[in-house]
Amino acid sequence: MISEQSWADARMLWDYHQMHHELRPCSVAIGLGSHDLGVADTAADLYKRDMAPLIVFTGATSPTTRERMPRGEAVHYRERAMELGVPRSAVLVEPNARNTGENIRFSRSLLEEAGMHVASVLLISKPYEERRAYATARKLWAEVEIVSASTPIAFDAYVESIGNARLVFDMLVGALQRLLIYPQQGFMNSQVVTADVSAAYERLRSAGFTSRLVSESSSSHTGRNP
Repeated sequence: MISEQSWADARMLWDYHQMHHELRPCSVAIGLGSHDLGVADTAADLYKRDMAPLIVFTGATSPTTRERMPRGEAVHYRERAMELGVPRSAVLVEPNARNTGENIRFSRSLLEEAGMHVASVLLISKPYEERRAYATARKLWAEVEIVSASTPIAFDAYVESIGNARLVFDMLVGALQRLLIYPQQGFMNSQVVTADVSAAYERLRSAGFTSRLVSESSSSHTGRNP
């Protein structure tokens, strides 16, 4: 049984993790690979709304996607986008990235090899990964403007779509922990964490939502939350 306090704390983290950027047309859209095909759906929708003329899908596989996406996250994303009406010519695939930093660096290299001038990036991720992706991109690709985007979905609806509230709470806590410790390791730019968000995070940790935490003494940027 999850307490009302924990639900309130999780909603606070959910809201904090989203950047609340106003969408606008960008040079390219980059969809970050994960278990969530909603990223591909959102990328396809934004392409159709003329928010970007080209989509890069980036991602290999992870322990949570190996069985569901055996051809790799980026390949499955492209297939999904094409099913939704995006032409193959409007999609590039980066199939090797295994963490958020590699998503950014490898996508940047792919676009440079294609000779594309990039002034702005529409960075599409899972809703609770927006801030982490943004902070990583600002660190690794500082000269471009980053506009964060994700599937527009309410917290309760997202929990229902996953079907496991405890897992979602764990992911929210794990994502915030990385925002706290990865800047010290040079993986991303630091983000302001307000006192109320920090308190909510600590309460959720104390309540046992810890399965997605990494060791703070020996953490490495080698994976991403599912």
